[in-house]
Amino acid sequence: MEAVATPTGAPPGDNRLARVMGPKLLLLFIIGDILGTGIYALTGQVAHEVGGAAWVPFLVAFGVALLTALSYLELVTKYPQAAGAALYVHKAFGVHFLTFIVCFAVMCSGLTSAATASRAFAANMFLALGVKADGGVVMAGALGFLLLIMLLTLRGAAHSIKTNVVLTLVELSGLLLVIVLGYYAIAGGQADLSRAIAFDTPEDKSIFLAITSATTLAFFAMVGFEDSVNMAEETHSPSRIFPKVMLTGLGITAVIYVLVSICSVALVPVGELAASATPLVLVVKRAAPGLPTETIMPIISMFAVANTALMNMMMASRLLYGMANQGVLPGFLARVHARTRTPWTAILFTTAIGLGLTILVSRSESQAVRALGGTTALLLLGVFTFVNICVLVLRRKRVEHQHFRTPTWVPWLGAATCLFLVTPLTGRDPVQYRVAGWLLLLGIVMWLITLATHRKSGMRLDPERLDPDKPGSPP
Repeated sequence: MEAVATPTGAPPGDNRLARVMGPKLLLLFIIGDILGTGIYALTGQVAHEVGGAAWVPFLVAFGVALLTALSYLELVTKYPQAAGAALYVHKAFGVHFLTFIVCFAVMCSGLTSAATASRAFAANMFLALGVKADGGVVMAGALGFLLLIMLLTLRGAAHSIKTNVVLTLVELSGLLLVIVLGYYAIAGGQADLSRAIAFDTPEDKSIFLAITSATTLAFFAMVGFEDSVNMAEETHSPSRIFPKVMLTGLGITAVIYVLVSICSVALVPVGELAASATPLVLVVKRAAPGLPTETIMPIISMFAVANTALMNMMMASRLLYGMANQGVLPGFLARVHARTRTPWTAILFTTAIGLGLTILVSRSESQAVRALGGTTALLLLGVFTFVNICVLVLRRKRVEHQHFRTPTWVPWLGAATCLFLVTPLTGRDPVQYRVAGWLLLLGIVMWLITLATHRKSGMRLDPERLDPDKPGSPP
């Protein structure tokens, strides 16, 4: 293969990532990334918005996610490279500022998700240990957890993927435990199943507004499928295996979420669920008070949210690596460790931002998780709007290999629904706009620094160099 130029600031030699994922590992990656913090930590907050019919927002969120997943499948099979949404926007529009902001928004969504997971991890850890921890202690535990994730991702993709397999199986066992014990309790008359069809909305909201507001939170539980496209360069035959694997993963998680949410509201009143930072621990305790669930379930929850953080930190670092490797970000972020083959500078950079987010959002644990989780969904819904539009724009560009093609109406409907869920018309918590606004402001500052760096180095930002079929483009 002919040698290609590396970005300015990147070390000479091979800076490609190792392909370590086949269909089974990719499926576990997707399921493990979607399952986790969203369902383990936000079930009560979703129920608070709509009442007992908490499964409805999860089902609506699945529908919105499915539309965008179909758009992602066309793009990732057409352009099987790291960087995901930012790469597609750059190919479609060729506007460096837009590409940078989309890249930064996706990265921040992963980091707000990891920060959400870190707080949930700490809350469950101290509950399992029987320690009554205040906000400062929980924050310290969350920071230590993020540093541990950093060390794991620095070891290499193979180690991280193996850890993902273990954590995914553990978090699946936790959700199956909720479902089995929950339905056993329902069959034994210990629960009120009628609550699962009751809409109990706040006085200032209609049912429609309550559902859309809850969907903006529930959507956080459905995100994760988009992280997998950033692992395209570490996947064997991505154009062939992605469609079946991604759709299978989404379907499995949707079924689990609906069953878990029905069990939760049937066993525990909505007010108690919403007030708890560990709602599923409360559900299992209520379903089987005679079992030692007060220790077991918090430990399972710890593993589940740890998986969310691991997958999101991996995604964020690969995203920065991918775009730095394409010349959209400073070249130092494309540096790959010679032994572990991991993008080590991108990992350090994303960890620093994750630590900052965990420190800055200092609210009660349930409210902090709500704010960070809602911000994650807000940022991604904005990005998904662009991704759906990119499908239509990039139809004009053809590639030589076979790829998935979604029906034309899908990206139109996907863009419209995602854009609507971004707006204040959904009743979204204003704090989510504030957190997202500060993050995007930081992104603009970083863009100006990047622009100055490129001008100083004389590097030309040309979207045509991103076409994989053209000579001189990255492999």
